[in-house]
Amino acid sequence: MNTLDIILKYYRPGSRTYELLVVHSRQVVDKAIEIAEKLNDRNIDTAFVEEAAMLHDIGIFLTDAPSLGCSGPHPYLRHGYLGARILRKEGFDRHALVCERHVGVGITREDVLDHKLPLPARDMLPITLEEKIICYADKFYSKNGSTPPREKSLDQVVADLKNYGNDQMDRFLEWHALLS
Repeated sequence: MNTLDIILKYYRPGSRTYELLVVHSRQVVDKAIEIAEKLNDRNIDTAFVEEAAMLHDIGIFLTDAPSLGCSGPHPYLRHGYLGARILRKEGFDRHALVCERHVGVGITREDVLDHKLPLPARDMLPITLEEKIICYADKFYSKNGSTPPREKSLDQVVADLKNYGNDQMDRFLEWHALLS
């Protein structure tokens, strides 16, 4: 699979959104592969980790996120769910699950219902080790347009997640114990 070929179907090279997406995704790929290699688990599909990490944010162009150069009709929170639709259409169902499950550190059905989130009322939590690795790695990088984008410290990630509740922070810290 050539992930850039898939991205190029939806993004214009040289555009702000394309550049932010590709730089961010490559950072996540590098961190996710580093984690996978340190775990030294032969069952980890590193080729899949690389592909899915590169494509995890493919749905951002469909959202209303002007700071990223995106002017779609949907709230940014839906980028994972929308990206999953794209990848399913492309025939990559397993990669689509990473898109859908990487937002925050996953979103539960209860979160959707309790907070009236504009998402389908179902669990969208990383399940496989590969999904957890990608989601974990993603939390260390923001697509905020800072140049060059820098890796957040563990404390910064935890502080960011704490804003979304202890469940999000606790899930991340469980992964940290598993993956670091």
